[in-house]
Amino acid sequence: MSQFAINLLFVGASFALYIGIAIWARAGSTKDFYVAGGGVHPVTNGMATAADWMSAASFISMAGLLASGGYANSSFLMGWTGGYVILAMLLAPYLRKFGKFTVPDFIGDRFYSKAARLVAVICLIVASVTYVIGQMTGAGVAFSRFLEVSNTWGIWIAAAIVFLYAVFGGMKGITYTQVAQYIVLIIAYTIPAVFIAFQLTGNPIPMFGMFSTHSESGVPLLQKLNEVVVALGFQDYTADVDNKLNMVLFTLSLMVGTAGLPHVIIRFFTVPKVADARWSAGWALVFIALLYLTAPAVGSMARLNLSTTIYPEMAGQVEDVESALQSSIQHGEITTTDAAGYALASEWTDHPDVPEWMVTWAETGLIKFRDLNNDGRIQMYNDSADFSHLGWEGSELEVNNDIMVLANPEIANLPAWVIGLIAAGGIAAALSTAAGLLLAISSAISHDLIKTMINPNISEKGEMLAARISMAGAILLATYLGLNPPGFAAQTVALAFGIAGASLFPALMMGIFSKRVNNKGAVAGMLTGLILTLLYIFTYLGWFFIPGTNMLANTPDNWILGISPLSFGAVGAIFNFAVAFTVSSMTEEPPQEIQDLVESVRYPKGAGGAVDH
Repeated sequence: MSQFAINLLFVGASFALYIGIAIWARAGSTKDFYVAGGGVHPVTNGMATAADWMSAASFISMAGLLASGGYANSSFLMGWTGGYVILAMLLAPYLRKFGKFTVPDFIGDRFYSKAARLVAVICLIVASVTYVIGQMTGAGVAFSRFLEVSNTWGIWIAAAIVFLYAVFGGMKGITYTQVAQYIVLIIAYTIPAVFIAFQLTGNPIPMFGMFSTHSESGVPLLQKLNEVVVALGFQDYTADVDNKLNMVLFTLSLMVGTAGLPHVIIRFFTVPKVADARWSAGWALVFIALLYLTAPAVGSMARLNLSTTIYPEMAGQVEDVESALQSSIQHGEITTTDAAGYALASEWTDHPDVPEWMVTWAETGLIKFRDLNNDGRIQMYNDSADFSHLGWEGSELEVNNDIMVLANPEIANLPAWVIGLIAAGGIAAALSTAAGLLLAISSAISHDLIKTMINPNISEKGEMLAARISMAGAILLATYLGLNPPGFAAQTVALAFGIAGASLFPALMMGIFSKRVNNKGAVAGMLTGLILTLLYIFTYLGWFFIPGTNMLANTPDNWILGISPLSFGAVGAIFNFAVAFTVSSMTEEPPQEIQDLVESVRYPKGAGGAVDH
């Protein structure tokens, strides 16, 4: 059976499973659609939350970031994990006890203000739409490689599958679909990691293999990796960072942004009791840890595998580094290139030294090569390093970080079924989070805007129709943006986390833990955090990310106190807290019934109607 047929079998079987679950668990009421009826078991909800949490960014991109940046990019791992702990400990149980369907529901009722609800809806929609672009794009990358279709067709297929199980199933269908997707993605992630760890170190447990001895060289794996990347002009893989303030703020931005992301928060509204919200949070952390503890090993081993594929003699004991570097793999004669001088994919097949996985991925455009010095060999190194004495004129290989996890089984020559499995896993990761984000958008429009603010008398049937139409519209918008990406993946992630962290997270925290913060303070704080964060990001990345409209170059020399635009969400959150408390202290106290409500949410006694939908 061909690799394509195996990929089709794995992906097709997973799609059939997702759609079958959606038909079985079709939402019959608004409570089914928004919170899966409120009766999901904590273990089931924990698994669904983990799938909702671990998006294409976690499955596809995180290991690629760790592969390329090493310790410097560990902020992503720490920030996302830490943010979940904050969410689980400080937000989830209390929001479940409040007993509403959505995040804007809580903010609107707690701060007794339509303006606060509207600001929360805007923040939620902008953050969620921004985030979902990456999921649709990630699904397109996976489809284009494993189903051998164009990236455009890949995104349309992903949109169709999400439409079938999310629009009709709502949260009920999404919950049980995400359980299946978690099982698929965790198996797909860990099995290749086990194979590769055993190949490189003889230890089948990836997180232990990363600290074991590299079999071919006889030295610790991380030490060998450091030797290879330093020889290629890069910084040590395990080197510390210079700007600790920026790293701390970036980690905090990811943490508060993660804790404020509404598509994960709404998962805790689906369980029967407050205690179940706590238990499901704990189970979710266990399920998340299975992937997050494996990711550093996958990243480090992928980086070593890629480097020693290009420079095979660097894999063993190296006495003469320059000689080992000059023995990089050869390629065939390049006769046809694109406008930028990159060899067309068909040119990669002309020499046996070029591994088959490179030929395959070259067809997707995610690996590119050009022979700058016409020596018939492939060089890959840090362009800022000087290798002119070797006749090198620049790094000739460009590898997209997002392919490292998906290509790992092929790099390590694993069986064809493992490649098919990771295809299904990568697609499952993208689709599971896309569905959760789209439901958060749909709920905000149908419930918080239409039901609560525009037409309170709308029937349940009418609200269900509005929810499904708004989700369909959100899918079309996400598909369009995925087909026409603005070309700023890192910036969109920064914007999504920045908006959520600088606007929603402080409002949620103050709404739960402060009886003194009133409606005026909450609105002023959210707007301050939102506007400051947007202004800082746009200053360096361009207004609405339009190229050439930035006021300052995005370089460390221009950053205020060395704070990157990607790290500013934490600063925006601090200003949000400060403004909210200041304005609240200068204006009237919240009504007594609101203070009593806060008391009832925070303490077991007197919860009353707060726990009922």
